[in-house]
Amino acid sequence: MKVMRIIARSDATLAAKIQLAIENRRLIEIRYSGAARIVEPHDYGLQHGREHLLVFQLRGPARPRQSPIGWRMLDVTKIETLIVLDETFVGSRGQSHRDHNAWEVLYARVK
Repeated sequence: MKVMRIIARSDATLAAKIQLAIENRRLIEIRYSGAARIVEPHDYGLQHGREHLLVFQLRGPARPRQSPIGWRMLDVTKIETLIVLDETFVGSRGQSHRDHNAWEVLYARVK
């Protein structure tokens, strides 16, 4: 499997890789707050003055009484590593998640 590996501290590269994954509907594997996750990246933008990434998590940790699968809003500064995978996903999971997030600036959205 061909992967692109980056370390999150290269912010310009991280942004480019997130946008590439969204535009091409490719899964990403991230280490976020010390835990590995496989996610579909859906929206990437600025919220409350900070960069956030809205993802649909396929594998990863969950809080008590929370499914390990589902929507997560991630603070981009907490992404420790990011791998863009060759595996793709279908695309948008519908309109429901878009109504819950007020973006100051939206950099990329999955189609």
